[in-house]
Amino acid sequence: MGDIRVGGNHNILFNVYNVELQPVVGSGNEFFVTAVHQKPRETTATSSSISGKGSIMRLCRYEHQGAVQIGFYDEEFVVSLSTLASQTGSTVNVADSLLPFLSQGNARGDVRELEKGWGKLSASEQNSLKISVDQVKLLVPVPSPTKLLLLAGNYAAHINEGGGHAEERANTFPYVFMKPPLTTLTHPGDAVKIPAVSPNFIDWELELGIIIGKRCHSVAEKDALNYVAGYTVVNDISDRKFKPNPGRVKREKDGFFDWLHGKWHDTFCPMGPCVLPADEIADPQTLKMTLKVNGETEQDASTALMIFPVAAIVEFISSYVTLEPGDIISTGTPAGVGNAKGKYLKAGDQMEAYIEKIGTLKNPVE
Repeated sequence: MGDIRVGGNHNILFNVYNVELQPVVGSGNEFFVTAVHQKPRETTATSSSISGKGSIMRLCRYEHQGAVQIGFYDEEFVVSLSTLASQTGSTVNVADSLLPFLSQGNARGDVRELEKGWGKLSASEQNSLKISVDQVKLLVPVPSPTKLLLLAGNYAAHINEGGGHAEERANTFPYVFMKPPLTTLTHPGDAVKIPAVSPNFIDWELELGIIIGKRCHSVAEKDALNYVAGYTVVNDISDRKFKPNPGRVKREKDGFFDWLHGKWHDTFCPMGPCVLPADEIADPQTLKMTLKVNGETEQDASTALMIFPVAAIVEFISSYVTLEPGDIISTGTPAGVGNAKGKYLKAGDQMEAYIEKIGTLKNPVE
C-alpha cells in the first residue's frame, strides 16, 4: 500500500500493487495515472536453470539436422526436450508445437519433470546435451496462430512523441488491429525485407508478445493471466508513409488505411527467440525492454509503463472475441521509434529487440 500525492494538496491512498504516474506538463506537481497493475500472482518457477546461472527455464522451437524440435533455450545453446527425456528416463511426447509445454498446456507437468531431471545430471552429462545456437535455426514460437493481434498507442510517451495526447486509462480503451500472420511472422535471425513498393520510411517497434494458452471469452482482469501460456518478443515493423496510388482522390479514411496497410508488408513481424512460460514470472509488468539498431539504443523502457497491462488487454479483447490457444497479442510499443527522430531502417541494418527474462530477438534488414 502506498501514499501517492495527486494534484498538490490531495492525498489518495491506493491499495494496489503498482501505480504508474506521468506529470501533467506545466502543472508543477500534478500527475495523472497512466497505468495500474494488479498484485502479482504466485509463481511456480523452480530453482532449476538450463544455464546454471540462476535463470529461469525458457522454451523454443528450432530446426536441427532437418527436423523441427522443442527445447530449453539459453542465449548460447538449446537442449532438446526429447533427447533430455531419453537421457533422464522420462516419458515425454514431443511434437513440433510449444503450446503443450507452456503454462496451461497438458504437458506442462512433463516439463517440470525434465527440469528436475536436468538438475540431477552431472556437468559433463549436461554439456553433452547442449547444442550451440549457432548450429540450429531458431523458429517463431507459434508458426500459425489463428489470430495475430496488436495494440496501437499503449504507452503514453509513445503517443506523445507522435504528436498525440495520452488519455488516462479510465477515459479510453485499447486500439487493436491485426497483421496477416503467415506472411508477416519472421523467424529470429531472418531478414526484414524493405518493400520495393515503399522503401524509405520503415520503422521498428519493440513489443511484449502474449501467447494465449487456454480458450477464453469474457474473462475478468483479475483472472486473465490464468489464460496466458507465455511471453515472447515481437518487433512490429511499420511503414510510416505508405501511400498507395499517390494521385488518388482523397477520402476520409485514407490516413487510417495507409497506416494499417503499412503494417502488413511481408516479414514485418519478427517474433522470438523463445517463450518465457507465464508461470515463470509473477508479474509481466516489471520487465525492462530495449531495442538497438546497429548497436545504438533507440528504445529503453519497461512494461510497467503500459496504459493497459497484460491482464486488462486480455479482458478487453476477450469481451468481444473468443481467444484460442496459440493466439498472439502484441501489447504496443514504448517511446523511441525512428519516425519520431527522422530515422528509418535501411538494408544492412541490424536490430536487437530485448525484453528482460525473455531474451534478444535479432534480425538483419535487407
